Amino acid sequence: MNLHLKQISQVTEKGRHAFVVMDGAGWHTDDVADDFGNVSVLKLPPYSPELNPIEQVWIWMRQHCLANQAFNDYNYIVDKVCAAWNQFLESSQRVAKCVQEIGSN
Repeated sequence: MNLHLKQISQVTEKGRHAFVVMDGAGWHTDDVADDFGNVSVLKLPPYSPELNPIEQVWIWMRQHCLANQAFNDYNYIVDKVCAAWNQFLESSQRVAKCVQEIGSN
């Protein structure tokens, strides 16, 4: 997590401030961004997956691409998830709609 926040800090333009939205995972502690003056953490309330943008993407992918399947091995899982991700990204309108829905919650 520290390396990820360091990368965000390094690419954030001078004079700007980055906010990273985090869920309640155990390693998402309140002090994780203390080393960076231009990065802050916004922690989501417990049990609020509807506020986490990636949860909306996973819901769509499960409903449209990944449900009711048996996977042969790890590589097959990775291939199916990559194909589902690419299918999700094919429609910029779908992505914009998910972002809009998240913003209205």
